[in-house]
Amino acid sequence: MQKIVGRGMLLLAFCLSPIAVSAAPLPEAKPDVAAVSAASAAPAALPRPAPEPREGWSAKKGSVVLRNVSRNAVAKDLFGKMDAPAPMRPLPIGSYAKGCLAGGKALAPDGPGWQVIRLSRNRNWGHPVLIDYLEDLAGDAPKLGWNGLMVGDMAQPRGGPMTSGHSSHQIGLDADIWLKEMPSRRLSVQERENVTPISMLKMNSELKGADRGVDYAKWTDDHARLIRRAAQDRRVARIFVHPGIKQALCKFETGNRAWLRKIRPWWGHHYHFHVRLSCPPGSAGCKDQKAPPPGDGCGSALAWWLSDEPWVPKKGAPPPKKKPPMRMAALPNACTQVLLAE
Repeated sequence: MQKIVGRGMLLLAFCLSPIAVSAAPLPEAKPDVAAVSAASAAPAALPRPAPEPREGWSAKKGSVVLRNVSRNAVAKDLFGKMDAPAPMRPLPIGSYAKGCLAGGKALAPDGPGWQVIRLSRNRNWGHPVLIDYLEDLAGDAPKLGWNGLMVGDMAQPRGGPMTSGHSSHQIGLDADIWLKEMPSRRLSVQERENVTPISMLKMNSELKGADRGVDYAKWTDDHARLIRRAAQDRRVARIFVHPGIKQALCKFETGNRAWLRKIRPWWGHHYHFHVRLSCPPGSAGCKDQKAPPPGDGCGSALAWWLSDEPWVPKKGAPPPKKKPPMRMAALPNACTQVLLAE
């Protein structure tokens, strides 16, 4: 085994030794917005290896094997190569925008009430609690007038930073669900690659003076009922939507408004909603995001999101600086062993 530095890594080396094995089994953000809920680089609680590969994991599929990992390596390049999960007990490590996933489980491409799209991305992985949540939501969808879920990006097989599109989705507790009903037939693999999303908005939000509300020719109460059901689940920490969708949900609810606290306005998110679950019980080393502010979030804070200020750059303002790619040194130390696990 390679030389391992630090108390946390020495402990992990022991956990991965033959003796131990025999003993026991963001939201798409604007470039100038800091990623939410950054995690410490200190070692996370360490996952123990499992004696047998988890259900849904195929040794045949796991074609990429790493022998060593430099702390200066670009994290997304390494995690983006991994095509199978780490055969460890399930554990989200670190935070939503700075972490990784041990023991990931795949959501089946097809199920009763859902279809996964863009299968070529291999991003239909998550912690088992996320898989259970999506299956539960899919089971309830028809009762709400929604034919079924079209599930987009979840996490990579071992989580971690993605090669494109997201700053979060790193620990297997995030999932994008399209605001487009599942069709009555099963789409082919190619159709899933080319399926077109539907924006719920009236117009481009980045135009000065734009009406940033939803287009009621496309937005319906069925959309609202689905998101309400998604948010009312106790496992959910927050759901990211476009501010115009939040506004529509505020208008929709005439009864108990407690669930609206979890609905958080954010850039993008006008053709899908982004579900984020809380860290599962017993997941030491998983860092929850700070709880949303009290109240339904339908007042002055939402009014700011619907104004020009978050969308239209001020005249003469310098362009936002592009962030450098995240290095392995920025992730919890246990993520190195998640990459190396065979």
